[in-house]
Amino acid sequence: MNPNFLQTPIAYLKGVGPNRADTLKSELGIETYRDLLHLFPNRYLDRTSYYKINQLQPSGADVQIVGKIIHLKTVEQKRGKRLVASFVDETGQMELVWFRSHKWIRENLKLNEPYVVFGRVSKYGSTFSMPHPEMELLRNHEQGLKIAMQPIYPSTEKLSAKGITNRVVSKMVQQLILESKGNFPEPLSRPILEELKLIPKAEALFNIHFPKNQELLAKAQFRLKFEELFFVQLQLISKKILRKQKIKGMPFGEVGEHFTEFFENHLPFDLTNAQKRVIKEIRNDLGSNAQMNRLLQGDVGSGKTIVALMCMLLAIDNGFQACLMAPTEILATQHYNGLKELLQPMDLKIALLTGSTKKSERTLLHNQLENGNLNILVGTHALLEDKVQFKNLGLAIVDEQHRFGVAQRSKLWHKNNTPPHILVMTATPIPRTLAMSLYGDLDISVIDELPPGRKPIKTVHRFDGNRLKVFRFIKDEIAKGRQIYIVYPLIQESEAMDYKDLMDGYESIVRDFPQPEYQISIVHGKMKPADKDYEMERFLKGETHIMIATTVIEVGVNVPNASVMIIESAERFGLSQLHQLRGRVGRGAEQSFCILMTGNKLSEDAKTRLQTMVGTNDGFEIAEVDLKLRGPGDLMGTQQSGMLNLKIADIVKDNQILKIARYHAIQLLKNDPRLEKEENAPILRAYSKMIANKTIWNYIS
Repeated sequence: MNPNFLQTPIAYLKGVGPNRADTLKSELGIETYRDLLHLFPNRYLDRTSYYKINQLQPSGADVQIVGKIIHLKTVEQKRGKRLVASFVDETGQMELVWFRSHKWIRENLKLNEPYVVFGRVSKYGSTFSMPHPEMELLRNHEQGLKIAMQPIYPSTEKLSAKGITNRVVSKMVQQLILESKGNFPEPLSRPILEELKLIPKAEALFNIHFPKNQELLAKAQFRLKFEELFFVQLQLISKKILRKQKIKGMPFGEVGEHFTEFFENHLPFDLTNAQKRVIKEIRNDLGSNAQMNRLLQGDVGSGKTIVALMCMLLAIDNGFQACLMAPTEILATQHYNGLKELLQPMDLKIALLTGSTKKSERTLLHNQLENGNLNILVGTHALLEDKVQFKNLGLAIVDEQHRFGVAQRSKLWHKNNTPPHILVMTATPIPRTLAMSLYGDLDISVIDELPPGRKPIKTVHRFDGNRLKVFRFIKDEIAKGRQIYIVYPLIQESEAMDYKDLMDGYESIVRDFPQPEYQISIVHGKMKPADKDYEMERFLKGETHIMIATTVIEVGVNVPNASVMIIESAERFGLSQLHQLRGRVGRGAEQSFCILMTGNKLSEDAKTRLQTMVGTNDGFEIAEVDLKLRGPGDLMGTQQSGMLNLKIADIVKDNQILKIARYHAIQLLKNDPRLEKEENAPILRAYSKMIANKTIWNYIS
């Protein structure tokens, strides 16, 4: 086969032409033979059985019947007309109905000739009818390619309107396979094919489009899913190996005075075993000659900040500066205040840079950074500005990294001649499956235990009808000296509605919790920053008992005395948001509670989310459920969408295949790093082509 056969523009395929090619491109992104070949069916219909008209049931299933058209008529209806054909076999009579394209159908239908009709049957009165059936003359049907299981391809309204039906797409794929004579190059090596008992590529492609039976379809699906995930993993792992070989890091050989002094004299609590393990993993990276690129995952409150600080102290002990970048001003300020307090007894300079830093302070800060007097800089996107130049940046820490685009992060790399070590932190637990795909080229560390003395938060679900009991419980907690958060959902489309919800809620709380006995703070998006800060400050100092807020991140303050989180309209929040909000309490030694308030009408997904929250505090378990409910694209936020642009595999459902593919990619690169062995020539050819054509999706790094 001509090696460029699959790159042929789709317009050249028999039966396509320029107009259909334009529609296929705009609707399904199909431009070449390869794109059409990789348009895999969504589902399959079993075309092995033929029904008699007297066997039909009003089940809404697709059926296949052999019979003749004996009569055609046009029927007027409220809007337009319908074309009705009387269709008979030896057991009875039914109707075939069309609501459009009457002229074309009338001209092309043959009366009293045997047809095979296929479609969904419904029953009106005592008559069965089939709207817009697929039709084929029996003689053509018997000569055609025998498709036992009919593929159903992705479609759109525009495709149907332009006459590119499922049948037409299926015919195009048949034509393509005929033209290729089934000569599809094999991209996998013989050892992998034999070890996993995979069917050949050509056989897999034929059976994914036109499976002879269920068993062959399953083999074709496994083969093609494995291949897709294998090449993605191959790229991620080789990137990681290449980066470790090529990008020399700055070795931090010293464990010096700052690290030791902090560890021995100023640690506010004993480190957990998980924290010790993670610090050791990071120290190994920093001590090697390669640049570190590590993801640190830990649930809300697991103590990532202390780990980050100790890594910064390692950088400082080796003569470097460190920076920490957070997605919002409130988070950056919180990190800055936390680190400043921890470093108070030590002789180190730390500064904060955000959008609201005054010009005079900026100038001073820029000078201190460039002459090396400033050890640690904490900030928002403001750190990425070209004006911000370090004397020698050794470590860059990025918090809640999925909130930053890839381009923004790469700017940090260029703050130095030698790229700094990168530590990416997230409190959004990422399921192992997703981490293997999204961050396959990062090393991953997990803090999977909470600091001692933390009691698990008790979570309950209450309907609006129980509100009085909930208020009684709040009063008891306040009497014990505790503080309460009440959060309302923020749905950007409708700020007016959110504001109304918040204000209605505020009024009912004020009625039930009258002043001066109870003091209430309120924080929402329409307030001036200074007013927000004032209210947050009052709550932090314990001057108010209840904090009513709309947004998630603005509740991101650490208030150890707050022991109850009430989430109003909890069914309107996503799982990870609910989990993040719950993590705002439980910061002190007292028992904390999270109360999920909802109306009585709940969707199935909402019920699953609430049951999951009540059932577990484990962020990873929650993330797995979230992944199943929302799918991978959604979970990572919009900047990263389009990343898991897989054609056939699904990293949630095909989790096991992903693990097998990753294992084989690792083994292959271990035994033949440059794919030079003769047996791996097919893999090298396919891989080089994919990289040249950019058909492996460039996952984030």
